[in-house]
Amino acid sequence: MDELIAELEKSGVLRSPPITQALATVDRADFVPENVRAYAYKDTALPIGFGQTISQPYTVVYMLERLQAQSGNRVLEVGYGSCWATALLAKLVGPRGRIYAFEIVPELCAFGKQNIAKYPALMHRAEMLCESAESGYSDRAPFDRIIAAASLVEVPGEWRAQLASGGRMVYPKDGALFLEIKNADGSFSVQKFPGFAFVPFRRKIKR
Repeated sequence: MDELIAELEKSGVLRSPPITQALATVDRADFVPENVRAYAYKDTALPIGFGQTISQPYTVVYMLERLQAQSGNRVLEVGYGSCWATALLAKLVGPRGRIYAFEIVPELCAFGKQNIAKYPALMHRAEMLCESAESGYSDRAPFDRIIAAASLVEVPGEWRAQLASGGRMVYPKDGALFLEIKNADGSFSVQKFPGFAFVPFRRKIKR
């Protein structure tokens, strides 16, 4: 991971010491299938099966830098897949924080849980649910941070409603990443960062 971290720092995307520490702690190789493990330290997305990927490290770091997860935060994560980002988030929020992670593909639910189980201390900071996150998670709201790893057509109103005042939400849509910050009056400040491609958000599994 050291070379990958150095590459991300050199590119200018990796700036925050807590994210650097999380990357050094959570080995990406522990979160990819055996057949692509040789490429785990490359700055590229990798297939994890069932039409899904583990995102490019550059993209994950870009999102985390804008999310700015803090110690003690409650985070709603949409599309945990391999659980690499879940583990990074769990490291960032610390022992007082909590990650509520959703994945809709049953096979990836099992794959992700198997991966994060290699990091018991981080696993215990995460509640993983194998279902759609379209309605958010009202029983655990409000959330300090919301992050989605699937491209949206529209942001569910429930997500905005469940985001705490001052909270930050990062998601992909229309080939770009968006950062929304919830203001004290309930309005949102929005920033757009073009040039990112993600798999589409899935509301339910078609069998």
